Amino acid sequence: MIRIAEKQLEPDPGMPVSTWRLRSDAWEFLRFAVKRLALEGDARDAVANAEEIRRNLRALEAIELYWAGFGQRYVRRIGKLIEHGDPTGALERIGRVVHRLRRTSVPGETEPTADEVELAEQQDDHDTRTRFEVLLVDETTEADRDGVHAEMRRLRTGADDFIYDLVIVPSADDAIAALLTNPGILACIVRPGFSDRSRQSLSPDLRATIELAHAQAAAAPAAARSSIPSVQRVLRLADTLHALRPEVDLYLVAGAHIEDLAGALTHRFRRVFRREDQLELHLSLLRRVSHLYDTPFFDAIQNHARRPVGVFHALPVGRGGSVVSSKWIRDLADFYGMNLLLAETSATSGGLDSLLAPTGAIKKAQDLAARAFGAQRTFLVTNGTSTANKIVHQALVEPDDVVLVDRNCHKSHHHALMLTGGRTAYLEAYPLNDFAFYGAVPIDRIKRVLLDYRAAGRLHEVHLITLTNCTFDGIVYDPARVMAECLAIKPDLVFLWDEAWFAFAAFHPITRQRTAMAAAKRLAERLRSAEHAAAHREQQTRLVDPATGEPRDDDAWMSEQLIPPPDARIRVYATQSTHKTLTALRQGSMIHVYDQDWALEAEYAFHEAFMTHTSTSPNYQILASLDLGRRQVELEGFELVQRQLDLATSLARSVARHPLLRRTFRVLSARDLIPQQYRRTWRPMPLRDGFAEMWQAWEQDEFVIDPSRVTIEITRTGVDGDTFKHTHLMDEYGIQVNKTSRNTVLFMTNIGTSRSAIAYLVEVLVKLAQRFERERASGERPPIEEGPGVPPLPDFSAFAPAYAAGSGLPDGDLRAAFYDGQRRQLIEYATPQVLRDRVASGERPVSAGFVTPYPPGFPVLVPGQIVTAEVLDFMAALDTREIHGFDPVRGYRLIR
Repeated sequence: MIRIAEKQLEPDPGMPVSTWRLRSDAWEFLRFAVKRLALEGDARDAVANAEEIRRNLRALEAIELYWAGFGQRYVRRIGKLIEHGDPTGALERIGRVVHRLRRTSVPGETEPTADEVELAEQQDDHDTRTRFEVLLVDETTEADRDGVHAEMRRLRTGADDFIYDLVIVPSADDAIAALLTNPGILACIVRPGFSDRSRQSLSPDLRATIELAHAQAAAAPAAARSSIPSVQRVLRLADTLHALRPEVDLYLVAGAHIEDLAGALTHRFRRVFRREDQLELHLSLLRRVSHLYDTPFFDAIQNHARRPVGVFHALPVGRGGSVVSSKWIRDLADFYGMNLLLAETSATSGGLDSLLAPTGAIKKAQDLAARAFGAQRTFLVTNGTSTANKIVHQALVEPDDVVLVDRNCHKSHHHALMLTGGRTAYLEAYPLNDFAFYGAVPIDRIKRVLLDYRAAGRLHEVHLITLTNCTFDGIVYDPARVMAECLAIKPDLVFLWDEAWFAFAAFHPITRQRTAMAAAKRLAERLRSAEHAAAHREQQTRLVDPATGEPRDDDAWMSEQLIPPPDARIRVYATQSTHKTLTALRQGSMIHVYDQDWALEAEYAFHEAFMTHTSTSPNYQILASLDLGRRQVELEGFELVQRQLDLATSLARSVARHPLLRRTFRVLSARDLIPQQYRRTWRPMPLRDGFAEMWQAWEQDEFVIDPSRVTIEITRTGVDGDTFKHTHLMDEYGIQVNKTSRNTVLFMTNIGTSRSAIAYLVEVLVKLAQRFERERASGERPPIEEGPGVPPLPDFSAFAPAYAAGSGLPDGDLRAAFYDGQRRQLIEYATPQVLRDRVASGERPVSAGFVTPYPPGFPVLVPGQIVTAEVLDFMAALDTREIHGFDPVRGYRLIR
């Protein structure tokens, strides 16, 4: 018999970063250890096995407070069974939990020792309906909690589409901890009887995170205040919970004067109930989840597929008409299935709607997507974010508008600027020459360019700023700060954030704050506050000459973090490749809009641009997948994203700690990818150290690293990134990676990544490292030579005088240069060596087109750009397989 020592709960070092994994693993480890105890009795390693049981029971008793279904009492009863020599009974109870976590059926009969509460819980195991969890915040006794659970089960009916379980916590701190650790919570019920501080033994990281959550909510502009202390206390908790996870609906249950409370609290609570209104509360919880579950366009396409339809329209493949009767292409239906063909149609009626002018199912799907991503309006795009970028540029930019754009951005922005006729002013990101790719554009550089235009009297021409958040390599901006400081210089600037790789970020409490839509909403709220207006007035006394009303010298504007005027307009657009990081078919993208001047300035032009670039025959399967992907992230996005980030951290840790791997590979951290002057925090990989460290970095630093990306330097392998990717990873082991540079490989986790996939990748990296060391030892692979490496990344040289603005400003006419580059009489070719000789002799050749090597994946030359020796040196050093815009036989295309 093993006696479980009475001991204070130990802090859990993984909470809340890895709680989903810690909880699952703890139950699995406990099951394994108790199984050994039941089968082997007093084995030689019984002492170690007993300690394993104690450790997992302590961890689970701390965790289970924040999860529904079993709870701390269940864990304690398992401990008692083991303590009293009944490991078999304990094993049966542990098995129930493990099977539910695995989402498999629970074998066997109910335990005869179970009490009434546990018998009811066991019956739930056989309910196949989708379940979610509801947080109840109130100081209660164990008998009260049993009564609440019993009442909840009594209210269930067979007609309910979903069932929910309750997580009951006593304090505000525990409520925050529950939302951080349990992603399955979709609603929260607050009763005023909660206490403020937790009596749990919380880990230092979790305690620090709770304090950060309180501080963040306190710093936000108050939407409402109350003179009643108890109401103010409830409001503070509601503000904190909403800031943490805005997707979780809040309900208040009060005893008296709810009519008065409703007026003060409805800005944050969905509804206010009296305690006796249990049925109405129950129905509200189910109804809300049914709204999240709703997929109007997917439902419409399913209904269409099931209807008998006579097709006298386009699309022979629709309904399988040209397939099922053919003896030659029947394998199309065999491979994809008949549902794909039944859902194919050219119809925009009968409940299906038109993407170009939606009024029904597509319009509803777009409204639901806007709700999910925190936008004022959202548009679904079926031909990728390249097209989404062109739509936004065409809608916002007129010929001769100056557009500031990161030169390292996706080529679609360069092409869009060429199409619109906007004058392009390229911004330079900080270079990472050691790894042959760029970082991001520092705010000081953006401010300096804007101030230069102001000094030249041309600030009124600057209309749009386009930046990539996050970059291909995972560098994330602080959009709220960028927009605030830019608006302080020009209050009517418009912003386009290319978030092609950042769609997932809207569904995590920390990453959400750096999305364009969350930043726009937060900035709009800040500008409305009296505190902000006062801060702006105070700063203007230093930055503006009171006698003339003119700005003081630019150095003063550069030396401070600028505060925008209260009347600045928030006009923000974000394009997202939903298919890249969330569930959607290829080319499924979205455009999110937060534009206070939408109706006056943008609506008509946007719809015309949307018509220009959108097919009149959009793919309905892509639209349906976008609708479903939105449903998924609203219901389980936090869980999926937290798992994605955690698995990437596991990969980085595995490489850094493995003796062989760390001799061969090096995981790049924030210290490698973000220069010190752009970081106030010092931890190299904040998520490794817990939620609080990551929170502080994402709150304070100018740039941060997306934790879902792991960039590994491979210099010591002796092979370049392209060879490592194609020859070793893909051809030999079937591992796909998205990007390489000359000496790095980027591994990305996503919401579909599994723990098994991480384990397989680590296994493959070990095998490759063993081979490289073996070949080097035998002389088959030459020793690593520390050479000069790749030449520095070339900055944008300049537009040729025929296309440049002159007067020292950087903008140029990209469209004029592009079309000059199409005229045969103006074009010539030069091989690299000939061109190098011409540049060396003092000539200034001009590129006739875009030259884009992959990697690094951005245009090294654009139409109208002067070709320099630095560009040619960089191109000569690249050993990439793919260069768009360069003819390997004739060389570079030039304007005479």
